[in-house]
Order: sequence, then C-alpha cells, then structure tokens
Amino acid sequence: MDLDVFVSTHRAEWDRLDALLRRRRRLTGAEADELVVLYQRTATHLSLIRSSAPDPQLTGRLSGLVARARSTVTGTRRASWRDAVHFLTAGFPAAVYRSRHWWVPTAIVSTIVAALLGWWIGTHPEVQSAIAAPTELRELTRPGGGYETYYSSHPAAAFAAQVWTNNAQAAAMCLVLGIFLGLPVLWILFLNVLNLGVGLGLMSSAGRLDTFLGLLLPHGLLELTAVFVAAGTGLRLGWTVIDPGPRTRRTALAEEGRAAVGMAMGLALVLLVSGAIEGFVTPSGLPTWARISIGIAAELAFLAYVYVLGGRASRTGDTGDLEAAERSARVPTAA
Repeated sequence: MDLDVFVSTHRAEWDRLDALLRRRRRLTGAEADELVVLYQRTATHLSLIRSSAPDPQLTGRLSGLVARARSTVTGTRRASWRDAVHFLTAGFPAAVYRSRHWWVPTAIVSTIVAALLGWWIGTHPEVQSAIAAPTELRELTRPGGGYETYYSSHPAAAFAAQVWTNNAQAAAMCLVLGIFLGLPVLWILFLNVLNLGVGLGLMSSAGRLDTFLGLLLPHGLLELTAVFVAAGTGLRLGWTVIDPGPRTRRTALAEEGRAAVGMAMGLALVLLVSGAIEGFVTPSGLPTWARISIGIAAELAFLAYVYVLGGRASRTGDTGDLEAAERSARVPTAA
C-alpha cells in the first residue's frame, strides 16, 4: 500500500467525519446516515493501515475518530436494575457453568489432596510435632480448644464480615492473578488445601474428627466451592494466555478477563452467604445435624443455580461477558 496515495484519497472523508462529530446542533437524518457510513469506512481504513502500512501518527488520529464516532452512533448507556437482574439470573451463573470443566476437577483434586494431607498428618506424630509443640496441639484440639472457640471468639456479625472480606479477597486474587499463567492461583489454592489438611489431621489424631467436620461443613461446603470456582476460572484465564484458541490472544484475554471480573462480584455475594452461615450458624447451639443440613442445602442451591440457570443461559449464548453491543467493534484485520 502506498500510504501517501491512500491518505490523499480518503482524507476528505476523515475530515468530513470529524466535522460531523464536532457539529453542536442536532444532525439531520441525511447527516446521521452519512456519519454512520463514514464511521464504517474509517474503521475499515484504520484496519487496513494497521495491517499493511502502520503509521503511529495516522493510526492515532483514525483510532480517535473511530472511537468518537462509535460513541456517537451507539450512544451512551447507563446500568439499570435490569442489568443487575440479568447478571444474577444469567450472566454470572452462565460464566460459572462455562468454567465447570476447570473448577470441578480443581475441587476434586483439591479435596483428595486435603484428605491425603490430613491422613499423613494424623498418622505421623513426627509431622505433628513439626507443626507445633505438643502442648499447643492439645490446646488447639481439646474440647473447648482453639478449633472450637475460633468460630465464637468474636461477635457473629463482625466475625461474618471479617470472614467474608478475607475469602472475597482470596477469590478475587485467584481470578485476577490467573493471567500470570495460573501460577499464583496454584499457590493460593495450595495454602487453602494445606490449611484444611492440617485441621483434618490434627483433629483426627485427637479423635475429634467428627467435631471438626461438624464445625467445617455448615459453611465450608459453599465457601470451598466458591474458592474452587475462583481458582478454576483463574487457571482457565492463565491457559488462555498460552492457548487463546481461534481468537486472537488480545481478544480472548479481554473476553475472559471481563467474565472473570464479573465472576469476582458474583462470588463475593456467594461468599457473603457462606460468611453469614459461618458467623451465625456454625457457632450456634443448633444440633450438628441441623447445622450440616443448612450447609448442604446452601451448597445444593448454589449448584442448582449454576447448572439450571447457568446451563440454560449458556445454551442461549450468554458467556458472562458484556453484551455484544457494549463490546469493542471488530473490524477486518487484513485487506
């Protein structure tokens, strides 16, 4: 492409588009139609210049023109309650459903590793002694010890808020840091699994595994599921960096990244529920079977929410990303 010839041929169209965008009065019908046509042509011109004869100054000017024209053509849009309802009933569950091939294996492997760690710690006294002194371990595992009083050591509301904040931060870190090939996600996941394995091992060695599970399961089922969803999605985002599939890497990361940000907000709501259970149900005087039943009910409700609502939304094309009209316009990348 001869850039000088191309510029001299199309400069008048670009100047006319710029003039229409600067027009302060309302455009006539003919002028509005002309603006749309010029916007489409300029977008194509920008694509041709980027692919055939990139010029930073010209590319910058045309990029600005295309962005301003697109804003004028599509208009601005404000978020509404309809958007929030769509996010909760379709966007978020669809995003979780689409990631199930990542977070379900993550949950299974993590649970197996935690169980193996618990068995190893519980059956090897030398490992327990490496964790803490015998007196400290007895203080943690005895009736009324550290593991039991942890859930009632603070006022329920304050404790629930603290737990929710910590878990939401961990989930958000898994989602955001997944772009670094998923390596930070593996570390965060390992720390959670290790913490669970230590609790299982120490309480089982003291013959109080039933007590530990009775305290863990009411809130832990939903809480751990949310963490596994975040970790699996973060790993998926990391894999997108390596293999973006048929999309360009930039497009794939943009789409998956926007969906991950939405999932961070959705999982914060899920963790708010698990935090409330941990703050008000786990330390309550309810029978163990009742507390565990509440935890199982919350977990089953979330799974039904994902597989019923999310599956339905996913099959209709919802991915958890922005709606098509709100995404950046795609133009050809080659002449």
